[in-house]
Amino acid sequence: MTRKSVISSSALAEPAASLSGYTIGVTSDHRRDELAGLLENRGARVVLAPALRIVPIADDAELRAATRACLATPPDIVLVNTGIGMRGWLEAAEGWGLAEPLRTVLSGAYLVTRGPKARAAVRSAGLPDDWSPDGESYEEVVDHLTARGLTGLTVAMQLHGESQPEYTEGLQAAGARVIEVPVYRWAPPVDPAPLHRLVDLIAGRLVDAVTFTSAPAVGALLRAAGPEAEPVLAALRADVLAACVGPVTAAPLRKHDVPVVAPARARLSALVRTIVEELPKRALSIEVAGHSLTLRGHAAIVDGDLKPLAPAPMAVLRALASTPGRVLSRAALLRALPRGADEHAVEMAVARLRAGLGAPGVIQTVVKRGYRLPA
Repeated sequence: MTRKSVISSSALAEPAASLSGYTIGVTSDHRRDELAGLLENRGARVVLAPALRIVPIADDAELRAATRACLATPPDIVLVNTGIGMRGWLEAAEGWGLAEPLRTVLSGAYLVTRGPKARAAVRSAGLPDDWSPDGESYEEVVDHLTARGLTGLTVAMQLHGESQPEYTEGLQAAGARVIEVPVYRWAPPVDPAPLHRLVDLIAGRLVDAVTFTSAPAVGALLRAAGPEAEPVLAALRADVLAACVGPVTAAPLRKHDVPVVAPARARLSALVRTIVEELPKRALSIEVAGHSLTLRGHAAIVDGDLKPLAPAPMAVLRALASTPGRVLSRAALLRALPRGADEHAVEMAVARLRAGLGAPGVIQTVVKRGYRLPA
């Protein structure tokens, strides 16, 4: 059974309290299998589409130069942005024979950790962490350090995959000398096809949610969309839930006026719980011919039973459910189907829908007029 079709038995047992019937896109590369597993355990169908990949640069001349700069002029403040970055920096220093001198320099600095992963990496290295922003944002870090006073101080800033010039300039404007420490960089995925497929699925409203675990992934998705960027943003503003691991990741989407959900704590498990809480709220539920009917992404729940449906029958059901009780002609339903379909395709979709729902009377034929849900 493929990753995209896994629905656990426990999820089927309690569809209303799980992600059964929903399709969710995952844009992360690092820890993608962990996130996908958490979603699948809730019954979701997962579409893996890494937007970026992390490329370590342990042998990069810039990282070595930044490390030597820190050893030559020990920084007063060190900003640790990511756990993977902190671990990668120490591992690279170990390879160069500079691990102990670097640890000595770091232990003497005021260590700021921007988030729980960074804090955990610092503590596991036996180093003290002095302060973390509650909201995990760069703005909080700059405000905190500026309030402490930065004139004449040196700040070592471990980069989050790419330079953050607006924050570097903010620290410099407050009087600090900034050493940027590039431990890794973002690169496009080796195979861009899954990401382009996800773009099409989002624009077509064929996924129910998309998860983001880094801000650069948002930009990468929109760049991959190209001329479809606006349809993708329109879908994220309306029908497709944008779920971000934290406020920093959510910031680029909010700049595009995309409503975002994010957990209070930046954890993958908390992100999944947030999705579990949010998606069912968006589901349409109606009473039809004595049956309880709830629509999810690629399935309907009929009297508590999950009924997975193919795209065409699901499209017909959504069209009928958008105006319960009203008769929709074959021509009207044809517009809900993919381009190239004809009225015969509508009849086939209705037949498959009736068979898939297994509830007599839910889809009613009105002779010479069309079909309706007798809600």
